[in-house]
Amino acid sequence: MPRWAYVNGRYVRHRDAAVHVEDRGYQFADGVYEVCQVVGGHPVDERRHLDRLERSLSEIEIDMPMSRAAFSAIQRELVRRNRIRDGLVYMQVTRGVAPRDHVFPSASVRPALVMTAKSIDMGVGERVAKSGIAVITVPENRWPRVDIKSVGLLPNVLAREEAKRAGAREAWFVDRDGFVTEGAATNAWIVTMDGVIVTRPAEFGILRGITRTVVLEVAERLGLAVEERAFTPDEAKAAREAFITAATQIVMPVVRIDGETVANGEPGSVAIELRKHFFDVAEISIF
Repeated sequence: MPRWAYVNGRYVRHRDAAVHVEDRGYQFADGVYEVCQVVGGHPVDERRHLDRLERSLSEIEIDMPMSRAAFSAIQRELVRRNRIRDGLVYMQVTRGVAPRDHVFPSASVRPALVMTAKSIDMGVGERVAKSGIAVITVPENRWPRVDIKSVGLLPNVLAREEAKRAGAREAWFVDRDGFVTEGAATNAWIVTMDGVIVTRPAEFGILRGITRTVVLEVAERLGLAVEERAFTPDEAKAAREAFITAATQIVMPVVRIDGETVANGEPGSVAIELRKHFFDVAEISIF
């Protein structure tokens, strides 16, 4: 079955999807993106993702290219055309196409919008979660505004490649003060020996993950203690458990950090419970 994409007002075959060579996303990484999970044919937390998309665009002074209702309609049509039951929808907005120049183009240049969608096997994540994953730590080398979901992800790409070469699935950035900020594509969490869930505050040091927000609500509903503060790699290695969160991972237990085993090397009960109850709180859009 052919895949479909949406590119600047048109639905096109995925193999034929293309943008102009002078699109500012390609030239300058001058744009932002979102990734929305699809479960049972329905987007997960679409409202929250569009809220964050609007905020990211506002922070870099790009207008929303269309209404939220139009975004939802395109996403719905892509899910339908690609016959997706479980999967991901990727949406990217850039400042548009203009002759290459660092300054913003004229107001007549309209933002560019691309959306793609793909199916995923939810069973793969479930199988990985049963054994947990390994992470490594790397020095923080990103720009300070990581709260903006920018398409400029080169440090994240290099960190994930380093993790892969080390036999791990994720890399945690560590700032100059020695504290974990977040993963290359995830938020980072630990559970202390006293059973307190700890994650870094979502200010300008990390991205305010949508899955992170939902997990905090799940923890509250389950009556679990949460503390938003920074933690070090050593504290994480000595913790009762650790895990990561992201739309592509939901809640994924971490059982090794820099080659050192966390607790007994098995997924922890808190991460398992948070993963189990995630969709009790997440918003499922019904078309």
